[in-house]
Amino acid sequence: MNLAVYLAKRLVRLVISIAAVSIIAFTLLQLAPGNFADIQRVASGATNIGSTGTEQMVGELTTRYGPDVPAWKQYLLFMKGAVTWDMGPSYKYATMDVQDIIETAFPVSATLALIAVILALLIAVPIGVFAALRQNSIGDQGTMFLVTLGHALPSYLTAAFLVLLFTATLHWMPSSGWDRPIHLVMPVLALALGPAAVLARYVRSSMLETLREDYVMAALAKGGRRSTVIVRHALRNSLIPLVTVVGPLLAALMTGTVFVETLFRIPGLGLYFASAAASRDMPLLMGTVLFYGLILMVTNLLVDLVYGVLDPRVRTVGGWGRSRPRRISTPAAAAQAPSV
Repeated sequence: MNLAVYLAKRLVRLVISIAAVSIIAFTLLQLAPGNFADIQRVASGATNIGSTGTEQMVGELTTRYGPDVPAWKQYLLFMKGAVTWDMGPSYKYATMDVQDIIETAFPVSATLALIAVILALLIAVPIGVFAALRQNSIGDQGTMFLVTLGHALPSYLTAAFLVLLFTATLHWMPSSGWDRPIHLVMPVLALALGPAAVLARYVRSSMLETLREDYVMAALAKGGRRSTVIVRHALRNSLIPLVTVVGPLLAALMTGTVFVETLFRIPGLGLYFASAAASRDMPLLMGTVLFYGLILMVTNLLVDLVYGVLDPRVRTVGGWGRSRPRRISTPAAAAQAPSV
């Protein structure tokens, strides 16, 4: 299977998956109590849609999702707008189109996620290497205990603890905002500590496996300096499979910062998603769900391609997508990697 055929198959699978996600999300919204007309009437009073939105926008909402429009037609109208990147106005934010909200909010979530992943790597790589080089020692067992503890704590609980410590007790940092660099500290820490624990465990397992490879043993037997062999051979090759974990992890953080953004009042896509879910803002909720799904699927595809470039074993005689070496493909699977 050559690269073009592999890409074509993956893109077809991506389109089918996005369609399935849209149908499931729309069906769940339909099955929830109330209907779109009721939601619009509630939103008119609760969010001042009548006063803040123009008559044209209110009319567009009624045309797309009014009580006289069948559910199947509402779905097709929305999907047509999603394909052309014109999803219409939001119920709650009547002066803004859904695509404009996504374009404004997603860079905030992406920035937060990217910084958190970089910090997680800076923490995880030294800890994983330290534990691997001191296998079964007190230091190894102690770091793995802290890693397990860090992985067990959800990000929103870590965020709440940081707020209690640095804001309520020490009064060092503001509890909300996005205007200054200091506003990044607690959200980034809350998002980075859990992934750092996952990555550290994965680095340790990968490093231990690489240290047992014949070429590493041969380099040490030939008199190579231990530090040089570890850095140039063992560590470098151990970090290549890390791409498999970091890619989906970055996508998961970009699409999973709902609780942290809501707690710290960060104007990212997670905050808008939580608001849309609470108010049953169908256009915004559907738009964010589809965008989240697209980000995850595209990232997974890019990770597979990059992994194939970095590891020639993926490109076997059979071509792309065949005879791949066993690898951990998700952060969740990485967390379950056995401790050697």
